[in-house]
Parts: sequence; structure tokens; C-alpha cells
Amino acid sequence: VQVAESGGGLVQAGGSLRLSCAASGRTFSSYAMGWFRQAPGAVRLLVAAITCSGGNTIYADSVKGRFTISRDNGKNTVYLAMYLLKPEDTAVYFCAQSRAGCSTENFRNAYWGQGTQVTVSS
Repeated sequence: VQVAESGGGLVQAGGSLRLSCAASGRTFSSYAMGWFRQAPGAVRLLVAAITCSGGNTIYADSVKGRFTISRDNGKNTVYLAMYLLKPEDTAVYFCAQSRAGCSTENFRNAYWGQGTQVTVSS
């Protein structure tokens, strides 16, 4: 399984970015996908996750109303649209594919990408 993120970069506070994540090696539509982030010196935390069909999503409280997760099963890709970015959103963003099916509740032993840096300047 390969998972690869793209779309990070430097943006000013209040700006927007869209991250993309392509996964291959398994039937993409059979697994939940998630975005996580890790700031320097901090633990990796869930940002958003989406079920197999895209019908259900969950978000961290800190990003609700600003970030949107979506997926295109025809393109084996999941997206994270980020709006009204804040300096505290600065982190390495990781994409993960669940090993456990369609639930957004279990990313234990997930397949991970290498991460993409998002930096928000004040």
C-alpha cells in the first residue's frame, strides 16, 4: 500500500489550502481515510476522517467549520480543504488509510503517508 500527500505550503493567516492524498495497493473505496497533523514537539492528532462512501465525516473541534474532508473514489484520492487558516494550524499533515474497513473510529496500524508541511504565517 502506498499513501502520498501533496498540496502543503506556506500561507498567510486567513488564507486557504487544499491537500490531496492518493492511495494505491488496495480497493480505495473499502477503507476509511483520515487526515492527522503533528506540530513540533506535539503528538499526532486526528484532524478529520471520512467513511468509505464519504457519507459520514468527523472533525477535530479546532477545525470544525473551517476544514472540509472529501474523497473521490474514482480517483483513489482524499482531500482536505482548509479555510481561514490560523498560525496554530501549522504542522506536518499526514494522510492515513484505515486497515479496519469503513469506520472513522479506528486508525490503529493505519497505512501512513510521509506527510506534507503546512505553515501559516501571522
